[in-house]
Amino acid sequence: MPEAAGLYYEEHGASDAPVLLVSSGLGGSAGYWAPNLAAFAAHFRVIAYDHRGTGRSERALPGDLSLADLGADMLALMDALGIAKASFMGHAIGGMAALELARRAPDRVERLVVINGWTRLDPQTARCFKVRLTLLREAGVEPFLEAQPLFLFPPDWLSENDGRLRAESATHLAHWPGDAVMEARIGAARCFDASDWIGEIACPVLAVSAADDLLVPWRNSLALAQAVREGAHLAYTWGAHAVNASAPDPFNRDVPAWLTGKALPNREP
Repeated sequence: MPEAAGLYYEEHGASDAPVLLVSSGLGGSAGYWAPNLAAFAAHFRVIAYDHRGTGRSERALPGDLSLADLGADMLALMDALGIAKASFMGHAIGGMAALELARRAPDRVERLVVINGWTRLDPQTARCFKVRLTLLREAGVEPFLEAQPLFLFPPDWLSENDGRLRAESATHLAHWPGDAVMEARIGAARCFDASDWIGEIACPVLAVSAADDLLVPWRNSLALAQAVREGAHLAYTWGAHAVNASAPDPFNRDVPAWLTGKALPNREP
């Protein structure tokens, strides 16, 4: 099992291609990117990994976990693999952790994609996190996992993929990282606030949103794109929080194009 800096990782694509490191959201699993890997591996050496505390990576976490810690893990993984510079794509907290990395080590970042992220916690996102924490604390892990897709996918997608989601819920339960780890990860997300330094980010940033995202209203991505020095906003009308998984075809067409320097389609939600 490949491991570096205490992190499980896997590689896809040609070994001599430009590096793209992909970082998932709250679940922390490299497997989140399955709908996208083949498309991106056609252009990049894609490195996916399990966040520390989840999956096949080391389970010990810092006492007060922050998204800066997750960014430091990405940098440590790059160092362990001998990668001087890379592009990054992160979903929600994975993208915001990459912003922390770009703040700390700007010379290590080519381009950065943040999917349904934010610079400061939105009231709607705070409300959703509160509900999820209440479920975990008062109802337990299984109800927490049963509700999780409601925050990630569009209603029609949920209906059409019910069997798949039930199977995935059983897998998530079998690999549950522990209540304390999940609470620490949600806490790190809730505390993230880049409003004082987001303007320092110098690399090109693509903020991807979906108009029907229940968890993170799309205007957060627009605000992020407008706050950085060189930002772009890619807005989809459908796909919800996990738009790269629910609507992989347009995502797999548009985002690799931007990462390789091509123009984005002109869309608004």
